Amino acid sequence: MPHLDHDGWHLCFGAMASQCEIVVAGDDAAARHAAHEAMAEVRRIEAKYSRYRSDSVVSRINAAAGSGQATTIDAETVDLLAFADQLHRQSGGLFDLTSGVLRKAWDFRAGRVPAPGELDALRPLVDWRRVVWDERQLWLPEAGMELDFGGIGKEYAADRAQGLLVRAGVRRGFVNLGGDLRVLGPRTDGRPWRFGIQHPREVGSLCASVELRDGALATSGDYERFFITPEGRRCCHVLDPRSGQPVTHWQSVSVVAPVCAAAGALATIAMLLGPDGAAFLRAQGVAFLAIDAAGRIDSNEMLPFTPALLAPSAFVCTS
Repeated sequence: MPHLDHDGWHLCFGAMASQCEIVVAGDDAAARHAAHEAMAEVRRIEAKYSRYRSDSVVSRINAAAGSGQATTIDAETVDLLAFADQLHRQSGGLFDLTSGVLRKAWDFRAGRVPAPGELDALRPLVDWRRVVWDERQLWLPEAGMELDFGGIGKEYAADRAQGLLVRAGVRRGFVNLGGDLRVLGPRTDGRPWRFGIQHPREVGSLCASVELRDGALATSGDYERFFITPEGRRCCHVLDPRSGQPVTHWQSVSVVAPVCAAAGALATIAMLLGPDGAAFLRAQGVAFLAIDAAGRIDSNEMLPFTPALLAPSAFVCTS
């Protein structure tokens, strides 16, 4: 439900399997209307690209895999595919929209690891280079192949919602889609918004905070969807497309970038790169904070992340 406090007017809602909020500084009717329009935009994108809806473009593409029949796509989808193609090349093939099929071998709710042979059967279906597409249509050449926009969809929606607010004249506030954040201006008094980074091992605690007047923040981690095997192995939902196995080097990676789609994608790529992730982020010229499996912190000095105990936060960012 919407509410007003000293930070501004909050519109809280659920979307993309996350708790979301849109905050606009002030309490004028135009800003409130824009916030509702931005919420509708988030839900439009969710409906269009959700693999859980039979009428989504993703479901239509996946249902036609191996049939030889192309699926008509629009300009928005083409732009997302082009972005995914760029990320695939930038990550050396680790960021792959076809890797979502690997989730079929894992059950994170039941805590079940793949049975022998399950991953062997799925790995040949993972290869973005085999996807055939142009500015009008797309098809997957083999039955069982899938596209999954989960790695960029929520972040893209945050950017779209922010853009809609700006076009409506809103200049102060932020969009928070389950911890994927896009800021569109400071508080009414000019101070930055302060956001907390969730501690990857201590539920309900923060490990750091960061202040932003604009830009975006996104976190990728091993602590949202995971289980621990009887042998003590931690299995998270971030899967290496080469092996089908969960990543293990980083507990979490938080990235600050100009737009949320970039922040989220770079954080995910760093998780997939393992020990090389920090060097990759430095080469991209973005601010980041990464925590490895031993709890050691790696970051750069472009935008200091403050230890949480010294800077308590009103907004907890999760991924």
